[in-house]
Amino acid sequence: MTEPFIGEIQLFSFNYAPYGWAFCNGPLMPIQQNTALFSLIGTSYGGNGHSNFQLPNFAGRAPCNQGTGPGLTPRTIGEVFGAQNVTLLSTEMPAHAHSLTIYNQTDGTKRASTPSSGNSLSLPTEHTVMAVSTAQPDAQFAPSMIGLSGGNLPHENRQPYLAVNFCIALNGNFPSFG
Repeated sequence: MTEPFIGEIQLFSFNYAPYGWAFCNGPLMPIQQNTALFSLIGTSYGGNGHSNFQLPNFAGRAPCNQGTGPGLTPRTIGEVFGAQNVTLLSTEMPAHAHSLTIYNQTDGTKRASTPSSGNSLSLPTEHTVMAVSTAQPDAQFAPSMIGLSGGNLPHENRQPYLAVNFCIALNGNFPSFG
């Protein structure tokens, strides 16, 4: 393998950081022992900048290029954004309606235990008839009949992943500028 640049990040398919590399899982590093790396990344990923600095943290995150582009949000190195879980609000969902229609099949020969064309599963129960006793037969229920769903609980919001290790080179060639 060629000698890496200090601060170079690579993916590794094994479960340890090679010699001269460190996991990109956000550890604090002492500046005094890593002056070359600190001179390249500074406190972009955290740290106090006096005695320590932080390595990038890819644990549970996906990488994103820094900069700007047409129609894209500008991103800076070290910026963390996104969420692993999101609770949708009713204002974030497209307008849509849920409806429910109950049909009264009075012909007993057309009632069935499984759905089939022209049949119904059963007659409405006494409680159902009470709820719609003043409604016209085969009428649609009010839109408020079916309530909100989700219970204000978050849902999974991550893209599919393949677990690998991001590692950063602590030693190697110092990259030249220009």
